[in-house]
Amino acid sequence: DTVVLHDPQVLGLAPALAAAGARVVWHCHIGTDTPGQGPSAVWRAFAAELSTVDIVVTALAEYAPPGRPVAVCAPAFDPKAAKNRPMDAVEANELLAEAGLTAETTSELAAVEQDAPMPAGARLVLQVSRWDPLKDMPGVLRLLPGLPGDVHLVLAGNDPEEIPDDPEGLAVLAEVRRLRAGLPAPVRRRVHLLRTSQRDPERAALLINALQRRADVVVQKSLAEGFGLTVTEAMAKGRPVVAGRVGGLCAQIEHGRTGLLVDPADTAAVVAAVNELLSCLRDRERMGAAAAAAATTTYLMDRLVADYRAVAARLPEGAAR
Repeated sequence: DTVVLHDPQVLGLAPALAAAGARVVWHCHIGTDTPGQGPSAVWRAFAAELSTVDIVVTALAEYAPPGRPVAVCAPAFDPKAAKNRPMDAVEANELLAEAGLTAETTSELAAVEQDAPMPAGARLVLQVSRWDPLKDMPGVLRLLPGLPGDVHLVLAGNDPEEIPDDPEGLAVLAEVRRLRAGLPAPVRRRVHLLRTSQRDPERAALLINALQRRADVVVQKSLAEGFGLTVTEAMAKGRPVVAGRVGGLCAQIEHGRTGLLVDPADTAAVVAAVNELLSCLRDRERMGAAAAAAATTTYLMDRLVADYRAVAARLPEGAAR
């Protein structure tokens, strides 16, 4: 048998699986492009467990631990899933209204924090991510004063109150709330915080689908990123993306053609990139079309299945380590 383990949480199973005769693949979803930081501590802590793994799968070769065979398999998205399936503007607008983003209503679909609903014709800048310090949601909020006065900002993520082991998420959300509360009223009215509920995962995924299709520009201001699946999903919908020039995002986006890459720590540079796209519909459409073509050529599930078949072909017949 072949067993695929994902991330460090289950890596401790590798020795027992190997001892039982299984071929063990570890899919590593962590990574950094800064040598000596982050994952190197994991490699040291799990050296014994890693020694029993046959192949390590990573999104980029530089993310792999030293001394083990490596297969590079970028993540993929399912175009038929609720988060990515085709959706027309009517359905998208209905979902946004149901969630309470564009209408005065409350819903179990999401919790929205805003001074007033987003106007129907407003231009929208969006970041979808976890409330994780490395996603820099507070930094995205700090962009808004530098954007045109008709632009609204939506920060959307899962509800950290539904995740009992995510204290960082609660802390980041609290910081975002504090920053939003301190904005002048005309600016604050253009900020919308949206927390999706996992009580109905499919409806939550449809809401993210609607948000990405409604956005004029999608931002991923990550300070570090192994691979940004929400970036690929936005690209597949023809959205131009401004992303941090870090980690796997550099492999996902071709700067100037399928999106814009910037130093995520340089607020002025991120503002300038977003404004560059907001200022020209033709550039957004051109970049969005190129992004969709790139995403659907490179990051579909069929390719990931083929990658895993290639990994399986490299595995030893027995437990030779």
